[in-house]
Amino acid sequence: MHYLMFYDFVPDYLERRTPFRTEHLQHAWQAQARGELVLAGPLADPADRAVLLFQCDSPDIPAQFAEADPYVKHGIVTRYQVRPWTTVIGKEAFSPVRPDA
Repeated sequence: MHYLMFYDFVPDYLERRTPFRTEHLQHAWQAQARGELVLAGPLADPADRAVLLFQCDSPDIPAQFAEADPYVKHGIVTRYQVRPWTTVIGKEAFSPVRPDA
């Protein structure tokens, strides 16, 4: 199953992330190495949110990731939300739907 997690950032995210960025990136790359985190990154213009794509069996995995993330622990992330994503198109889709031939 795919899950999208949305992070909401503090207004001065770009300035405040600096002391925690290396630890945050290590945390994210470790989740990627475990096969849980597929893609992640901040939205641009404005840099007020981030989107993280997880591939796992439970929404608990992204939630646990967030609770251990230095950005969440240090208040850089003001809120996070995990949503199941029903992927239907693409070679990585969990529930492929093809048009009738």
